[in-house]
Amino acid sequence: MINYSVFETEMRVRPDDIDMNQHVHNSKYFDYVLAARYDQMEKNYGMSMEEFIKLDYGWVVSKAMIEYKRPLGLGDWFIVKTGIKEVLKNGVVVYFEIVKKNNSKLCSSGEFHYVMVSTKTGRSIQIPEKILDRYSI
Repeated sequence: MINYSVFETEMRVRPDDIDMNQHVHNSKYFDYVLAARYDQMEKNYGMSMEEFIKLDYGWVVSKAMIEYKRPLGLGDWFIVKTGIKEVLKNGVVVYFEIVKKNNSKLCSSGEFHYVMVSTKTGRSIQIPEKILDRYSI
């Protein structure tokens, strides 16, 4: 079994993230994970999403699960930690944790199942070896 690296992206809650209950709306956690993965593709895997798209590849979320532990509020700084849990024939399972920066308390955790697709056809494809090599750090 391969142990994959865990990467971190620091973010801050913005006013438009807040819902009527005065904490981050549940849907924003999806956005936070996707933004962190976008950031980490370039910084940590050495392959920006733009480069990925030039090769006619894309990622589509096929399944997502989030467990909410404690809320984030306006102005909170937090860390999105992500790592590959499992590599599949045509995708990856990415787990994540979102923790408050000031006290390292867990706010949410879960996983996303991503399927690799050809942007030319929109259909799933097997992950090429050169991509697997980049993600196997």
